[in-house]
Amino acid sequence: MQMDFFEIVSLRTVVHYFLHLVFPIAIAYVLFRSDWKKAYFILLGTMLVDADHLLSTPIFSPDRCSINFHLLHTYWAMGIYVLLLFFKGVPRVIGVGLLFHMLTDWIDCQLHMMNL
Repeated sequence: MQMDFFEIVSLRTVVHYFLHLVFPIAIAYVLFRSDWKKAYFILLGTMLVDADHLLSTPIFSPDRCSINFHLLHTYWAMGIYVLLLFFKGVPRVIGVGLLFHMLTDWIDCQLHMMNL
């Protein structure tokens, strides 16, 4: 039996990885235009926040919402990420990246609840 491309790759998956990997280019260019390339790589680096998934069993579950489940995806952690916005330079870029990461994961949770 042959599987259709859309049976393998869901809209949810495409949106999730687009927001994690491609959209940060726009964020870097709009918010940090003078050094957008450096900002983009820092934004990509903030995906290391997903290392907290290694503390879960199972490590990955497509049916689990990571928001307020994984340690670095909790509301308390997000409060710290907001504080990073009040600094200049790299800490601010990291704060933007971490908060956008949380937004992306929240969008993923919403798409999951809609069965997309």
